[in-house]
Amino acid sequence: MQNISLQIDTSEIHSSLNTTVTSLIEQITPDLPHTTFVTDLAFIMIIGAVVTLAFFKIRQPLIIGYLFAGMLIGPLSPFWSWVLPEGGPSSNSSGGVGILSDISALNLFSEIGVILLLFVIGIEFPYAKIKNIGRVAVGVGTMGLFSTLGVVFYTATALGMEFLDALFIAAALSISSTAIIVKILEEMGRIKKESSILVLGILIVEDVIAVILISSLQSIALVGTVSIESVIVVVLVAIGLIVGTFTIGTRIIPPLIDRVAEAEHREILLLSILGVCFGYALLANVVGLSVAIGAFLAGVLIAESKSSEVAKLLSSPIKDMFVAIFFISVGALMDISQLENHIFLAIALIAVAIGMKFGGNLIGNIIFRQKRSKAIRSAFTLAAPRGEFSIVIVKVGVDIGAVSAFLFPLMGIISIITAFISPFLVKAGDKIIPALKEKQDV
Repeated sequence: MQNISLQIDTSEIHSSLNTTVTSLIEQITPDLPHTTFVTDLAFIMIIGAVVTLAFFKIRQPLIIGYLFAGMLIGPLSPFWSWVLPEGGPSSNSSGGVGILSDISALNLFSEIGVILLLFVIGIEFPYAKIKNIGRVAVGVGTMGLFSTLGVVFYTATALGMEFLDALFIAAALSISSTAIIVKILEEMGRIKKESSILVLGILIVEDVIAVILISSLQSIALVGTVSIESVIVVVLVAIGLIVGTFTIGTRIIPPLIDRVAEAEHREILLLSILGVCFGYALLANVVGLSVAIGAFLAGVLIAESKSSEVAKLLSSPIKDMFVAIFFISVGALMDISQLENHIFLAIALIAVAIGMKFGGNLIGNIIFRQKRSKAIRSAFTLAAPRGEFSIVIVKVGVDIGAVSAFLFPLMGIISIITAFISPFLVKAGDKIIPALKEKQDV
């Protein structure tokens, strides 16, 4: 009996599958090529909905579902590099292969997500609440940030990293992610807690310091020295914007929004609210600050109006959509194929950064005589997540050629790991406080 050997050419199967998928998409949407942003957005929404529903069913934070969905559909996912070989019809502008054709287009929408998220959160915090935690937020935030920066820098150099590599990664790991923390607190229903108000104040302080760090790091990389003048300018501009908001802004914007609300027309009110939100974000950006700071301050101004609850209800659905796009696009940009190369370095830096961030914020809270429960909760909440500003700081270093290219995927790995463990750390803080009370009572 003659033996017949069958040899399967995997490249032909991949090519055939690739052609079939592309042809199917073109038949379904003849006027909507696969390379358009609309197609990408459709895939993001459909797959994001399915994955986040699955995570909701297993009682996991939705933010983890968003990141996981992004990693599934992103061009850097190892799954799509196997299914759709590079060079095929679905190769994309990001240099990889996968469902999404143009990741760069999502960056705009992800920034909108951050703006709307901080704006809606700002509505929860009228001026009276912010005023009470101002001094503490500045002190605790500064202490936690710079203690983390110093120890992570020392650790990175001890692990063999070059001076500028260690400096940039230390600066990146000293900034907690505002978007991730706020989303976690929102999901857990803790956004109005006393400790959460302090956390948000600290995050705003860190965002201001992050802007100063980016400017300073660029000066060190290009010139070799820190520009004291630029640091002073950023601080003065930030103080000017905040003071102007709470003096002039509170007298103009809230009455104006109330006048618009008297028309009893939701569309006009929504447009007016969003106009304040994006106008303030633009103002902050123009003066050299973070758009997140401007959006938050806009929310605080809306909170001073009589229509604050209606404003929140109107803007929340739009916020939810763009926030989902933000976290899914963050997941899509993460090159998890690099995990094997940098995993041990990432774990070491994560352990040091979390430990120092927790310790620095806890000590700061103790120095400023905060309640034990508030101190522990805020320290646990701020300890882990690294996100938008961390990635920006590393990207700036890579773009100007000051640091090694591997820092970007390393920061991506750290962002994913810290985002995954953040909800569990927040829950751990909630569990430790009752245990400490019971011990104290005994």
